[in-house]
Amino acid sequence: MNKRVSKIDISKNEFQKRIHSMAGKYSAYEIYMDWIESAALATQNTLSLFHDKNWLAREEKYFNIMKKYTHEERIELIEMLSYFCEELENNPRDVLGEAFMSGGMGADSAGQFFTPYHVSQSMAELSLQNYNGGVIKINEPSCGSGGSIIALAMKLKEKGIDYQKVMKVVAQDLDWKCVYMCYLQLSYLGIDAICVQGNTLIEPFSKGYPEERVLRTPRNVGALL
Repeated sequence: MNKRVSKIDISKNEFQKRIHSMAGKYSAYEIYMDWIESAALATQNTLSLFHDKNWLAREEKYFNIMKKYTHEERIELIEMLSYFCEELENNPRDVLGEAFMSGGMGADSAGQFFTPYHVSQSMAELSLQNYNGGVIKINEPSCGSGGSIIALAMKLKEKGIDYQKVMKVVAQDLDWKCVYMCYLQLSYLGIDAICVQGNTLIEPFSKGYPEERVLRTPRNVGALL
């Protein structure tokens, strides 16, 4: 008997298949990271009210990435965003970290591995044992792709709590790739978050932190207006 494939499985396979189908001139890892960076830059710049030097720098990075690809490949990259959003909507979880690890890309980034999502779920359940309501302020010093934050949001949702209203997040990582991944996922899940590039031990995020190293999710930008 053939195994029935759910809509979620199809979406997941399609999302990862698009990455690997483009490989050739560039590796699947490079294409994946180009897509993550360009999508994050485009999302942040769409939210920016002022076209200042940071906006211009992000635009330049975005167009430099796009120059690498043909018109048809750029369309593929855009379509990947729709599959990513569909995956988050159908089965909210650490979609980007999962694709990174299941696609065998961990070894390509100098042995970088993300916490398995089921472990993040267990940690989230434990952290909410004494939660009695109110705003939850989260400072994630090594955010990776944001799996721990997403797991907490989904546990709140399971308990009937609107995570978009109660979560206030600062997510920091030394690796820009992780910052972009985390930013994309928290943005499209509607989480109020500030995603920061930097060494948390040496330069933790605080008022006056260099804005060129800060990305703010739509929910966070909306709270500032």
